[in-house]
Amino acid sequence: MSPARWLAGIVSLGLVGTFVFGQVTTAGPAEAAVPALPALPAETAGAATDDQPSTLGRPLVGGADPSVIKVGDLYVSAKSVDGGIAVRSASTLEGVATAPKHQVWRDAAGLGEVWAPEIVHHDGQYRIYFAAGTGAAHRTYHISSVSPDTGYSAATKVALPDDKWAIDGVPFTFGGQRWFVWSGWAGDTNIEQNLYIARMSGPTTTTGGRYVISQPREPWERVVGNPYINEAPQPIVDPSGQLHIVYSANGSWSNQYCIADLRLRAGGDPTYVWDWYKSNGCLFGSHASTMMSGWDPTLNVDGPGHHTFALPRGDVAAGPPSGNRFPTLFHAVAKGTPYSWANRYWYSGTAVWWGSTTYRRANVPGANTDVGYSLKFFE
Repeated sequence: MSPARWLAGIVSLGLVGTFVFGQVTTAGPAEAAVPALPALPAETAGAATDDQPSTLGRPLVGGADPSVIKVGDLYVSAKSVDGGIAVRSASTLEGVATAPKHQVWRDAAGLGEVWAPEIVHHDGQYRIYFAAGTGAAHRTYHISSVSPDTGYSAATKVALPDDKWAIDGVPFTFGGQRWFVWSGWAGDTNIEQNLYIARMSGPTTTTGGRYVISQPREPWERVVGNPYINEAPQPIVDPSGQLHIVYSANGSWSNQYCIADLRLRAGGDPTYVWDWYKSNGCLFGSHASTMMSGWDPTLNVDGPGHHTFALPRGDVAAGPPSGNRFPTLFHAVAKGTPYSWANRYWYSGTAVWWGSTTYRRANVPGANTDVGYSLKFFE
């Protein structure tokens, strides 16, 4: 999440959740629990470390909201910086931190704050989707080029159904259909951020309605809020062919920020909310009290979130096979460092598909349980 998201003055950063739901059929490696950091005031835009290569070893570059894909032998990243969007390309994932920066778009039209660019490569074009605007005016835009680091088009607004506040959007193909998933508001006021999905008919057009697939209604994703948040959706297909939307929950201004999962049941309809099953807690986070049973909190960072899977061309159908760890990037704050937007860095990590994992729910239509792949994240 970007640093100025309607959150000035929110200070409830030290709350700790007390609810953990669900079970898994297998357990992961043990890690030590860590205490919550003290409450800190929310920060404003303009992180001092933004876009500076790290000297700390593990983190890569200052800032938030990593987006990296692999095209051929190159890793290509997009980042909000300098009043626009910059692209870097490198032969290794970690190399994007120090690769030459190419500013591919600037907000010459004065759209406003530029947040969370998401890069994909589709139909022979590099396409970057990002949010821009001020306050309630944030909407999603698109630029494209045949080259990763030059020649991008002017920004075109993505025509999403209902034309409401919309951020963190990403396109993907599943079941022979092009889709778009994003974080948005139900109405015109900042009550909560939900995850929505719509069918795409073109790079900047959709067809039909928007459908809510997740709301921040579980206790473990309401530890820090007002507004409560589901954001930063990242689609990926698991080895059995089931679609996942892996997202971030709890306020990004808090070290309670964490990563969770939505899994579409086998043969399910992506537009039907009750065909989605939610992990029963955070899968990657820094507080034991909000982690899914069998998942352990981080050792080295606080508040990990807004990740990327670095998939080939951003294609969810190219999701990694089971068995081996695969690379990820996420943003977080080094443990022992005051949690603030200014202290966020991109970190490299790994993930692995975790089989035979049960997600449980109650008092909703459909089966109460769904068994399938989940994810384990490693720093």
